[in-house]
Amino acid sequence: MDLFSHSWTALRAAVAELPDEDFAQPSGCAGWLVRDLVCHLVIDAQDVLITLVTPAGTEPTRDAVTYWEVSRTPPTGDDPLDALTVRLAAAYEEPRLLKFHLDDVGSAAGRAAELADPGLRVGTRDEVITVADYLSAYVMEWTLHHLDLAAHLPQVARPPAQALARCRETLEKIAGTAFPASFPDQDALLVGTGRRAPTDAERAELGELAAKLPFILG
Repeated sequence: MDLFSHSWTALRAAVAELPDEDFAQPSGCAGWLVRDLVCHLVIDAQDVLITLVTPAGTEPTRDAVTYWEVSRTPPTGDDPLDALTVRLAAAYEEPRLLKFHLDDVGSAAGRAAELADPGLRVGTRDEVITVADYLSAYVMEWTLHHLDLAAHLPQVARPPAQALARCRETLEKIAGTAFPASFPDQDALLVGTGRRAPTDAERAELGELAAKLPFILG
């Protein structure tokens, strides 16, 4: 629960500090500018609020690891929902409006997470998951998108070290094996999720795992 709040606060702070011109820069998400990514974060915050007030009466069907649908095909940005996000982001026109909306809805999502019962079962995406596992899964969402935000903006602070380490652990559970110890957590996440290609040296260190990459999480 604390790591959810820590990673989400760090991401929102990074967005709040962006100058207006950075919203027109590319992000780490294929086909999305920074403004599109920030708009997606607003939608994510809405999803958190909706899920936390959608109790379920059945046993959990997913946990923090199995929450993720895994694909080998990187997104292109052409998905209808991705395209809708781009249109929504353009409608804001001014970055300050996006910042305001993210701060408004994002703060509410953060407060709701702090107040939620970790053991409560909730429904999302036609699955049932405990609040604790749901918020743990969102640490991955926030951390990966924090890396996406910083992908072409070197001045943006990176995600918290604790979040990077936790997400690496989760990704290794998804992969069914550990990344080489020589890989920093950030590089394990970037390479593991297809956000950048491994170098020849990294590929050699990855060994058989290289053939399984990337793990596209959705």
